[in-house]
Amino acid sequence: MQRLQFWPDKFRNFFLNNKFVVFLLVLLLIGLNVLVFAKIPFVFRPLSVLFHTVALPLILSGVAYYLLNPLVDRLEKKSKVKRTYGIIVLYLFIAGVITVILLTVTPIIRGQLLGLIDNFPRYSSKIQDELAHLTGSELFDQLQQNTGAELGTVTNRVTTWLTTFLHNALNSVGNFVGALTEIVLGIVTTPLILFYLLRDGKRLPDYILRLVPDALKPQTRMVLSEMNQQISSYIRGQIIVSCCIGALLYIGYLIIGLEYSLVLAIVAACTAVVPYLGPAIAITPALIVALVTSPLMLLKMIVVWTAVQLIEGKFISPQIMGKTLKVHPITIIFAIVFFGKMFGVVGIILAVPGYAVLKVVATHIFQWFRFRSGLYASSGEDGGEHS
Repeated sequence: MQRLQFWPDKFRNFFLNNKFVVFLLVLLLIGLNVLVFAKIPFVFRPLSVLFHTVALPLILSGVAYYLLNPLVDRLEKKSKVKRTYGIIVLYLFIAGVITVILLTVTPIIRGQLLGLIDNFPRYSSKIQDELAHLTGSELFDQLQQNTGAELGTVTNRVTTWLTTFLHNALNSVGNFVGALTEIVLGIVTTPLILFYLLRDGKRLPDYILRLVPDALKPQTRMVLSEMNQQISSYIRGQIIVSCCIGALLYIGYLIIGLEYSLVLAIVAACTAVVPYLGPAIAITPALIVALVTSPLMLLKMIVVWTAVQLIEGKFISPQIMGKTLKVHPITIIFAIVFFGKMFGVVGIILAVPGYAVLKVVATHIFQWFRFRSGLYASSGEDGGEHS
């Protein structure tokens, strides 16, 4: 009888009580699940279509919710107005502001944008003349001799790249029409989703907690609270910072007399929602306009841009954003590149808050695993537990 119990005891001591072996078995089960799901992708096709359909209105509604929810809360507390009526009043106010903007600012933007498009051929020819003048100079000849690069080879490579780019752009016209349809539907359905989010958003965590076992409800509530704090702090702070950057650049461009100042400032404000990469993208059209205007204008534009970036980095962002995300800049860059490669433009915009949410979830899962597994306990703690 003792011999019959020997093998089960040995199996339990070697496998079940060996934490490293259990860890490997867990990894094996996860790998098997990934392999099975990879072999049946057609099962997830309806989920993919559903995600692409509701993703844009949900994202727009979520961003607007975090911006407008504090206003609705203040209106409900200060004026004792019912939340539904407060949301309707806020909607009417926003509609009035949008109407004023459309009647006043839109004609200016339209005029500057059409002027930029009309002058683009002149800008292109002037840049070509500058390049031709540069390639005929002695400095370029010396540079070509030192580097061993031939102008014909460089030109062929650039021409090939432009041809490939235009070919891909033409092939994307059909996709653009489909994307435009999704954008229109998203903009139309966003106010409806936003209304119910503003009215019932505070009840959403309770609805989610009903699906969670009682033992995990406190930890899940903590995770949801931290996720909400991370997303709200980032969205509100980043939009305020972007508006400040756009306003400062517009004032600076007006002072130096740069053409199309309003359009260039709006482009800078829109791209500023992407940390680190956004300013590099926004400065490109301003550099082209300033370079074509005059070398002095280029110098003035660089001074304005540098001053705005210093003000934003030293005063605006530390006061508004603070250290809420606690994410290293290199990690942010890698997250932007990865999410952009996976999900395109939407991934670039949502890379930082998405990473912050994943970090919160991963941190709590690791803490739970560390507490339950005992793999990270010291020898003293193990001894205390066994005793």
